[in-house]
Amino acid sequence: MTTNNRSWTVSAQQDVNYRVETTFDILDPANPTLIDGEYGSRRLIVTDTTVDALYGEKIRAYAEANLTEHRILVLPHGESNKRWIAVETVLEAIESFKLDRRREPVIAIGGGVLTDIVGFACSIYRRNTPFVRVPTTLIGIVDASVGVKTGVNFQAGKNKIGTYFAASRSLLDTSFLASLGARHVSNGLAEILKIALIKDRDLFSLLEEHGASARAGRFQQHSDAEQQIIDRAIAGMLEELEPNLWEQNLERLVDYGHSFSPTVEMKALPELLHGEAVCLDMALTTAISVHRGLVSAEQARRVFTVMGKLGLPVSHPAMTVGNLLEGLADTTRHRNGLQRLPLPVGIGAAVFVNDLTPADIAAALEILASAAQFEGAAV
Repeated sequence: MTTNNRSWTVSAQQDVNYRVETTFDILDPANPTLIDGEYGSRRLIVTDTTVDALYGEKIRAYAEANLTEHRILVLPHGESNKRWIAVETVLEAIESFKLDRRREPVIAIGGGVLTDIVGFACSIYRRNTPFVRVPTTLIGIVDASVGVKTGVNFQAGKNKIGTYFAASRSLLDTSFLASLGARHVSNGLAEILKIALIKDRDLFSLLEEHGASARAGRFQQHSDAEQQIIDRAIAGMLEELEPNLWEQNLERLVDYGHSFSPTVEMKALPELLHGEAVCLDMALTTAISVHRGLVSAEQARRVFTVMGKLGLPVSHPAMTVGNLLEGLADTTRHRNGLQRLPLPVGIGAAVFVNDLTPADIAAALEILASAAQFEGAAV
């Protein structure tokens, strides 16, 4: 602390440590990972209706075998329920369960929507209530559960209310993906493709060669290629997040695919999944890079072909010049008045630009119109 003329300046640092762990068959009562070996303790477990239908019996059997007391809260599933009312429901459950917030972390078992809601509630209940994330979707495993963002949608805005709050542990179990529909596997593959396009050419090659089979097998073949795809995506994401957790630097490579997509996703809700909107953004920015000479026509063909193999869209009626300009304007406000738009350079690298014009967007949409032959998913 410094003092000057009866004014005080306080400077402090916040240490953040959290664990991202892989496990298998986490709901086996003999597996101590979920409760960190603390048998006989109490836990509030939050899940959603879809996960409860698929795994509710296993969750209850695990809790009854290992906990002295538990409560299971089931929230409605889906992006349309990612609202403040869901946060209030979690807060009320935390309060009524009377958990010891230092020793009894809340457990969130579900997709990215569910873990974002629970994380937000825990971040504001007494300003810091620990929680554990157990993602049950591919997008949760490689994206939503490895960072520190929490939040819910507000009015027409995607994740407009939220906090930076790390789960004490994120427990990644790919066995959950066996019950995932093909479209939701593709949803997560979009976030993996994001890392490949902006920083990992080898990951792109893996997706090019093995992505379709990994999608078809829901990552249950346990091959070396499947493990590399997931591990490289997580490592790449964490490499970008760790030095900039609080986003003090607004030029973030991991914002690739997230400049236009929040607006497009909300305009099309509930028609588009998050990863599908991200892929539309990546297809657009790839086309912009073609227009600017940063990506060759052959490289773009490879990118669009991989998107198709992964079951992802490259076009959608919500991708209008008006919607895209609205999205860019909102993103520019969020990024302190500059576009800070990541554009791919070839495959596996990127550059930030601040001079995108409506003409660039219009030209890119024309390029995308000719790329419809690569469409992987009619959305």
